[in-house]
Amino acid sequence: MSALDRGQVNRNAAEVYEEFFIPALFAEWPDRVAAAAHVQSGHSVLDVGCGTGILARTAAAHAGRTGAVVGIDVNDGMLAVAQRKAPYIDWKQGQAESLPFENSRFDVVVSQFALMFFDDRRTALREMMRVLRPGGRLAVAVWSSLDDTPGYAAMVSLLQRLFGDQAANALRAPYALGDKQELHSLFRDAGIADAGIATHQGTARFPSIRSWVYTDIKGWVLADAFDDDKLSVLVAEAEQELQRFVNGDGTVAFDAPAHIVAASKPS
Repeated sequence: MSALDRGQVNRNAAEVYEEFFIPALFAEWPDRVAAAAHVQSGHSVLDVGCGTGILARTAAAHAGRTGAVVGIDVNDGMLAVAQRKAPYIDWKQGQAESLPFENSRFDVVVSQFALMFFDDRRTALREMMRVLRPGGRLAVAVWSSLDDTPGYAAMVSLLQRLFGDQAANALRAPYALGDKQELHSLFRDAGIADAGIATHQGTARFPSIRSWVYTDIKGWVLADAFDDDKLSVLVAEAEQELQRFVNGDGTVAFDAPAHIVAASKPS
């Protein structure tokens, strides 16, 4: 995978990601993932591909003072933000395909909107199950298909027209696991036969089209590829082409569904 395909942002983009992407796209999902994983007081929890830590922070609230949460990610910029936001969580840098933990270490393993960016998804899933205790619970969230997410389907088309494949593919990448049949096959091939998939409705919300464009570019992997002139061109075109997603008060909202895959490790 390229850096774009792997969702690797720079340190400045990680700050924008936390400030803008979290409330716009991700804040409604951690409680859903924690519920699917049955996170309870006293649990030890691992968040794989933790990013800036929104799911790990939520898991820590569910696990309480007697629990313990570890977040792991390859991106040092993301981890720097995570550490600042929640120093009480154990943050580690590492790859999902080679988790630096012993077998059966955790009661729960979770991952939110990260699986699509791993170099070897099957190996990463096998690693998650390896470090999960027998009887423990796994929950993984991935976005539904781009066709089910009209705002981003339109944004991808706009990027394709204005700037070509590389820019468009950077926003296509998060939707790579949206097909439920392929998702089932991935988990089955990783040896997780009892995985169940539940699709949940979600909503992307931005204060304005300008904010939406700024967040997508400066909070994601295109941050270094777009100077102010290119960003201005994209904003101007978006304000013309994406008006159908704008509410009467100027805010933006559109459907953003996701799949949560849950399974238990055999006792």
